[in-house]
Amino acid sequence: MASITDETAEKKTSPVLPSLLRGVRWYHVVVAALLLIYPLIATDFWTVQIGAQSLILGLIGLSLMLLAGYGGMVSLSQLTVAGLAGYLVAIFGNAEWPAWLMLVGAVSLATVAAVLIGWISARTSGIYTIMITLAISVAFYYLVLQNDPIFNSFNGFSGVRPPEVFGVDWRAPLPFFYLTLAVVGACYLFVLYLSRTPFGLALQAVRDNPRRMASLGFNVTAHRVAAHGVAGVLAGIGGVLLVWQNGQISPGSVGIGPVIDILILTVLGGLAHPVGPFIGAVIFILMENFAIDLIDRERFNTVIGAVFLVIVLFSPDGVLGLWGKLKSWLARQSARNRVDQW
Repeated sequence: MASITDETAEKKTSPVLPSLLRGVRWYHVVVAALLLIYPLIATDFWTVQIGAQSLILGLIGLSLMLLAGYGGMVSLSQLTVAGLAGYLVAIFGNAEWPAWLMLVGAVSLATVAAVLIGWISARTSGIYTIMITLAISVAFYYLVLQNDPIFNSFNGFSGVRPPEVFGVDWRAPLPFFYLTLAVVGACYLFVLYLSRTPFGLALQAVRDNPRRMASLGFNVTAHRVAAHGVAGVLAGIGGVLLVWQNGQISPGSVGIGPVIDILILTVLGGLAHPVGPFIGAVIFILMENFAIDLIDRERFNTVIGAVFLVIVLFSPDGVLGLWGKLKSWLARQSARNRVDQW
């Protein structure tokens, strides 16, 4: 508790920008430089279908990481929140709302939905949270599938395009990639910053020991609901980018398969690390696009399931956990060699 209080006092006197950049490391700069160069040397397919889609799915996975990694709440409703934002962008766009009002309205209503989901599930934990959020996702899927006046039933919406701003066609591969990169980069830095704020530290303490935090006067339920709200903003932004990238949205976009995919890619990369969902998204997208060259398309789920099983068995912390084990092994080998030489 003392460390949290000291950290809180320090943050109150720290400017936001230096605090935001405090979590940035040299490899973040290298990766950012590579991502800036990437669309200049890649084809349109690799720019949009691989690069931009990995960033978008990684952003939705980041919202799950925020809940599970920092809050200890594994939610299966993040793709549902993203899908709601995507549907709202399509609906508001058909109603010819101004672009700014369309975006603010879609993300705001998706955030409200996320807060409601958090309010329903925050008093549970473990398998019960998973089951509640899964039930909500299934209910939303059947709602959009069977509702024709609002969600256009089975057909959904097509021809959804980002608005032209400053005369730029943001649907074109290069502008869309840089738009996605800027938005996702800002969200990633925000999560790094949030993890060091008093709220982020309290949320991690709630994850570790909710009873002790409650005895210290912290409102555990309020922190969990607020975390769902923040994660809802991230998922909502990801949903808007996803519907712009696909150009359409339908019940299949929010079905059980995509809901589970977000959990899989987040666990693949590393559920406890902000960068984990992005690594998992790259692996997932590459396998989804190129596994067909090795096996039948119908066998893709078998391949991704096998990879998921292997990684979870050997490293519950995902690919980043494997990397951590490799670094530890190399350090031990290096120390052993130095001892032998001495």
